Amino acid sequence: MEEAQRRALRRGRLRLVEALRVAPLWDPLEQRGLFTRPMVEEIQSAGSRGEQARQLVIDLETRGKQAFPVFLSILRDTGQGDLADMLIEECKCLPAPLQPIDLRPVELDLHREKRNKIRAESERPRIPPAPARGGLDIDKRNHDLVYELKANPCGHCLILNNVNFSRDSELDLSTRYGSDVDCEKLEKRFKALCFDVQTRRDLKAQEMILELLKLARRDHSALDCCVVVILSHGCQTSHIQFPGAVYGTDGKPIPIEKIVNYFNGSNCPSLRGKPKLFFIQACGGEQKDQGVTVDYELPRDEAPGGALESDATPFRGLSGNMDEPDAIASLPTPSDILVSYSTFPGFVSWREASSGSWYVEALDAVLEQYAHSEHLLNMLLQVANAVSAKERYKQIPGCFNFLRKRFFFMCK
Repeated sequence: MEEAQRRALRRGRLRLVEALRVAPLWDPLEQRGLFTRPMVEEIQSAGSRGEQARQLVIDLETRGKQAFPVFLSILRDTGQGDLADMLIEECKCLPAPLQPIDLRPVELDLHREKRNKIRAESERPRIPPAPARGGLDIDKRNHDLVYELKANPCGHCLILNNVNFSRDSELDLSTRYGSDVDCEKLEKRFKALCFDVQTRRDLKAQEMILELLKLARRDHSALDCCVVVILSHGCQTSHIQFPGAVYGTDGKPIPIEKIVNYFNGSNCPSLRGKPKLFFIQACGGEQKDQGVTVDYELPRDEAPGGALESDATPFRGLSGNMDEPDAIASLPTPSDILVSYSTFPGFVSWREASSGSWYVEALDAVLEQYAHSEHLLNMLLQVANAVSAKERYKQIPGCFNFLRKRFFFMCK
């Protein structure tokens, strides 16, 4: 299978998982030689219809040069031509030139020596292109909805990891056992995603600000994006755009919106139009979510027997000794910014000494499995679903999304 066809399957995977009717496909897939009966039975054992569809699309990439056009033909034969059209459009929107796709229905002999002999069953159907809206070129318009990452490294990644807090502060913040586990996971993960990673540990609030400003003032002209990760205690705070604040090791809070706005178009011109991603592992408040009863059984994900810890501290209003956010007049409308929070504003974010925080554990696992094929927002939905399925107390991550396009990570 050509790389462009693989990429089209990966980009269309979400819709295929949502809409693909797999039951009519099994016999044609076997009859046309794409899969043997044991292969089909293995895919059917994947679980729900959606899981079967996901496994089918993944396995399809390994089934040779004719797998893509044969799959399109089977989709049309089973009344799912809209999905075939979607995959063709995904091929068209890729920047690399593509060879014409032969859509003639074909049949592959089950015997190995005859498998490459393709017999035309009908004339090739002509598929008119979808009409462009507003005079825009469809191919260019679709391509423009994806951030382009070409540089290597693709950008800087700064990880601020606060573990040990001063006992002299009035808050008496506890040691964040397990945060080093989070930090190590994310260092390895973002290096694998082609970022230049720098880590800073146990910084006071002013030291955190200096590191953030140093990064924001760098020349990012030759790079394509920027990532900031903060692992610390946190709290609720008054805000204009982005809720919450994180603590330096001296117990002084920094509003998330102040951190984000160091990198906006006004303060960091070399990142204008480029994605700026923030991942915040910190509590959003003191509320402990006990969960609500639902009419179906959520997947059980038992937490280890060790004691759970949170990164919560009380609500803080803006005061004279707090690092206040910029004035409203100096805050332009955010663009190309995504802030991913480990928990809902006002609620606790849970962490375990042995395995780290629930959020980072799920984020790392999802990036490992899906970063090569899924865009960021889809992956964050999977992170939220995984964390929400934890037992004992509940937690739900979320994000403030001001990206203009889909973001796909680079993978080594």
